[in-house]
Amino acid sequence: MADPSTYRPAPGAIPTSPGVYKFRDAHGRVIYVGKAKSLRPRLSSYFQDVANLHPRTATMVTTAAAVEWTVVATEVEALQLEYSWIKEFDPRFNVKYRDDKSYPELAVTLNEEYPRVQVMRGAHKKGVRYFGPYGQAWAIRETVDLMLRVFPVRTCSNGVFKRARQIGRPCLLGYIGKCAAPCVGKISQADHVELAEEFCDFMAGRTGNHLRRLEQEMQQAAADMEYEKAARLRDDLGALRSAMEKNAVVLGDGTDADLFALAEDELEAAVQIFHVRGGRVRGQRGWVTDKVEDVDTAGLVEHALQQLYGGGTESVPREVLVPALPEPLAPVQDWLTGLRGAQVDLRVPQRGDKKDLMTTVQRNAQQSLVLHKTKRASDLTTRSRALQEIADALELDSVPLRIECFDISHLQGEDVVASMVVFEDGLARKSEYRRFQIKGFAGQDDVRSMHEVITRRFRRYLQEREQTGEWAVEEEDSGPREEDGRPKRFAYPPQLLVVDGGQPQVAAARRALDELGIDDVALCGLAKRLEEVWLPGATDPVVLPRSSEGLYLLQRVRDEAHRFAITYQRTKRAKRLTAGELDSVPGLGETRRQALLKHFGSLKKLRAATVAEICEVPGIGLRTAETVVAALAARTPVAPAVNTATGEIIEDSTEETP
Repeated sequence: MADPSTYRPAPGAIPTSPGVYKFRDAHGRVIYVGKAKSLRPRLSSYFQDVANLHPRTATMVTTAAAVEWTVVATEVEALQLEYSWIKEFDPRFNVKYRDDKSYPELAVTLNEEYPRVQVMRGAHKKGVRYFGPYGQAWAIRETVDLMLRVFPVRTCSNGVFKRARQIGRPCLLGYIGKCAAPCVGKISQADHVELAEEFCDFMAGRTGNHLRRLEQEMQQAAADMEYEKAARLRDDLGALRSAMEKNAVVLGDGTDADLFALAEDELEAAVQIFHVRGGRVRGQRGWVTDKVEDVDTAGLVEHALQQLYGGGTESVPREVLVPALPEPLAPVQDWLTGLRGAQVDLRVPQRGDKKDLMTTVQRNAQQSLVLHKTKRASDLTTRSRALQEIADALELDSVPLRIECFDISHLQGEDVVASMVVFEDGLARKSEYRRFQIKGFAGQDDVRSMHEVITRRFRRYLQEREQTGEWAVEEEDSGPREEDGRPKRFAYPPQLLVVDGGQPQVAAARRALDELGIDDVALCGLAKRLEEVWLPGATDPVVLPRSSEGLYLLQRVRDEAHRFAITYQRTKRAKRLTAGELDSVPGLGETRRQALLKHFGSLKKLRAATVAEICEVPGIGLRTAETVVAALAARTPVAPAVNTATGEIIEDSTEETP
């Protein structure tokens, strides 16, 4: 635990300009990011008597070992830089909202030649129009099923679409009138794009024109005694009205607004957001966060606004209604206005329909927090107990918040690979997983393989520590960076290193660490046979009770490393067994390999082709053609294959057309 006075900046060294500051711990990891209208008074407030600070703030300043800052021109720039650094470094003492689930959205791919309507999750893509998010995917599909009667936009996958174009016959939806069948030319590309745009207009709330047009067409068809057409239009009107009823009108003036509500206690906070477009609730989402920093409701609102709009994937509406206004208000409002390109009204509703709807959102936030606590309570307690049991059993100075486990996998000495999995706070951190190919020798030797992998992993760690002159942060998108901007992979050491195996594997890992001069990483091995925990140099294993949560966590870490290693080993083996003669031709990628096989029809015909004939294939130049001819000529065809069922000699087993 550090004394804040040891790293307090000199008097007068801190500027009075707006800026963003970072606190780092003894290993150089960024643990907190903040912004200030004036850096000097804000940073000075952290270096008062620790007893006068909020407990969370006191924990942060005593964990930190250094502070640094960056001066910016305006408070809006400070807000933007703070958000960028929080996303980059993921500091442990900053509020970070976590999606309580992945929300499905209705997406229209206007960036494609023939737009498609589908359900999507995850990050937004450029050129795709999104509606939602919805609570359940089935709600989207029900709405789309009703809408396709009037707006028969294609919903099939690209594979189905291409297949229908090849055979000249649409899918079932094309026959029953729920797809305009652009795949077979029943509608032109331009008309299909216009149809998709009309679909988007209706989903965006501009429904009046479409309903009036259909009603006029229905009346005209009835007047012309085209009763079947009139009946179909009547059903279309009913379908559109049913789809509209699924999104109840909550605000009568066609309001476009996002409503934020918070429910919080001393430790956690939940935020709920209702997206209102055209006066109707078009989507809902929720987040939960640990209150790891001393922050009030206004601060939580500011973090929520950054989380929702900072990534640039969510459009900012005309109104943003919140339970409390951030302080100061002007920079946040200017930032939102800049994102939207027009004025944004950020305010607290005081009366009327908007106040009533905010009460509903608040009730949802409260229920979300209660549900989250119910789900998490036992899990959090169990993980904490498991980590403490491991620390006690292995006599560690502190609980191992980061555990790395290594496993070796091979098939009879071939395709030897290794895996590294990472668990942080008792949970798998898959973004930190790594895979290794054993390069130092050939054949089967698990002990020697383990020594090589541990050496490579920690040699990289030492190299990156030496290059940066400090320890790097542990998160995926943070820490020291390569020249291309990607984060370095091995710059953060674990508190506990686990190897899959017994005494030999543990001894090999210990020898690798000793050779590199690393003595501050705890090490153990978990043997599969009796689930014994082996320590370096110990003659007897540590036996944890079968009911121990610590043993269960070590087993999960070991099993995850085993799964990850086997998956990689099988992938390598499958790739090796299915590799063709063209796979190893230098400079020839998958696209051009497929183009060659498609042009010539088989590998046999390609082998007989001349350089000039190969150059006729689009994308194949003279140098590539010469390389292909030389590579194929250098390979003597294998002995002819034999059909074991009939005894027939197969002329060339690789002559299948693509």
